[in-house]
Parts: sequence; structure tokens; C-alpha cells
Amino acid sequence: MKFFIDSADVAAIRELNDLGMVDGVTTNPSLILKSGRDIVEVTKEICDMVSGPVSAEVVATEAKEMIREGLKLARIAKNIAIKVPLTWDGLTACKAFASEGHKVNVTLCFSAAQAILAAKAGASFISPFIGRLDDIHLDGTDLIADIRTIYDNYGYRTEILAASIRSVNHVIECAKIGADVVTAPPAVIKAMASHPLTDRGLDQFLADWARTGQKIV
Repeated sequence: MKFFIDSADVAAIRELNDLGMVDGVTTNPSLILKSGRDIVEVTKEICDMVSGPVSAEVVATEAKEMIREGLKLARIAKNIAIKVPLTWDGLTACKAFASEGHKVNVTLCFSAAQAILAAKAGASFISPFIGRLDDIHLDGTDLIADIRTIYDNYGYRTEILAASIRSVNHVIECAKIGADVVTAPPAVIKAMASHPLTDRGLDQFLADWARTGQKIV
């Protein structure tokens, strides 16, 4: 499974990238706002740091303007994936970008039907938002499973990029189902290293070591 970092925080991305935990990055207008930086400047810095795809999102709602914005974003770096919403205009823009060889991340997917359309339009990635489905009392991982089955049935090459990840359990469930990618905030990725039994075991080891009176020099 590939890990994309859902953030525009350059320092947080760098920390994880240095550990080999970053296969790509996803950004969106909300994350750009949170960073407080110019979209082109921060996206270029991330692209220079990360070798994998970096999703940069259009903000237009009509296909013609999406295409204009997307081509501008694509000029930032060679590893840009143009991010478009799963609307009919977004699918139109996706097809145009894919036809020119650009990577495309189709975002805000909430149904298997939408995911089929994105694959047929040539999306490189489909981003089902599982956390937001959980918020309305649906099981977001069920959608990942449905898309995995459908894509495998027909050999679609679009990668399933599980998004709106809220917890370590989300990551594990998506990995069990076979999502190609999860995109998660840095805090969730770091939380994967934590377990209370690890902490308890380490405390015991350290206490026993202290009683030996020894030092490793």
C-alpha cells in the first residue's frame, strides 16, 4: 500500500519523507488555506521534495475553466496530479487531462457508480471519502470494497486512493480490502507506530535495565 500525506505542511511532510513514509501528497483548498502560503509556492516546494504524485486541486466548477486551471497547475512540476471534483464537468476535464498524458485525481467520490465513471474517463486515482460517509452513519470502507471488486472485475487501471482517513483503523481496513493508496494526515501516519503494549513493554525493559546498574558505552 502506498502512503500519500494529506497536508500542505512542508515541515510535517519532510519529516515523514525522510523516513521513507511518503509515496505522494494530496492537497486541497482547505489545506492550502491552513498552510497560509501561496498555492504555487507551497506546491512547488512539496513537488521538489517528494518524488511521487502531488495532487493540486482546481477550484473552478465549469469544465472549460477547470481545464485552464489544471493546465496551469500542471506546469508547476512534472509530478503534479491534477485534482478535479466528481461532477460531470470534472469528468469532462479529467478526460481532457488524461488524453494529454496528465495524471488526474478525481476527488469527492461517495458511490461506486461515480467511481466507475471516473475510471472510464481515464482517472489515475479515484478518491472515495470514507470518513465523511462514516459521519452520516454509513460504513465508508464498504465503498472501498465495492470499488475494489468492480475495478478488479473489469481491469480498470485507476488506483483507489482512500481519502478522508480519520484513524489508524481506517488505514488497516483499507489495506485489508486492497486500496492502492491511503492519503492521511501526518498525525494518523505517526499514530500507526503507537500501541499501549509497546509502551508497557518498553517501560518494563527500561526498569529492569536500570536495576542491572549497567551502561552501554
